[in-house]
Amino acid sequence: MLNEAKKSSNSQNVLEKYFKAVEKFPLLSREEEIELAIRAKNGDQEARAKLILSNLRFVITVAKNYINTGIPFADLISEGNIGLMTAVDRFDPYRGIHFISYAVWWIKQAILKYIAERSRL
Repeated sequence: MLNEAKKSSNSQNVLEKYFKAVEKFPLLSREEEIELAIRAKNGDQEARAKLILSNLRFVITVAKNYINTGIPFADLISEGNIGLMTAVDRFDPYRGIHFISYAVWWIKQAILKYIAERSRL
């Protein structure tokens, strides 16, 4: 039982550090978002990384909606991050929609897929 409490405390500390790290990345203006998305589409890995890092806080927001599923919050965030990366790779900056509007769908899908897979175990 003591080990359980220690694990829980440790994972909470890790999440708190992650939240603080994510807060350091500024939100992007619409113009920055479009510029980075175009550069990422053309293979610029630095632009891709900046687009991902600047939107990590939205993954946390979406993951909070699934906190009562019995899946550890850190796992929900990890899966949401995978969805965010997929969104960056598939986003078409020429369609005129905000990146995060597009990305939320991919984030949710990644989380829901993970929940479904875990529930079958």
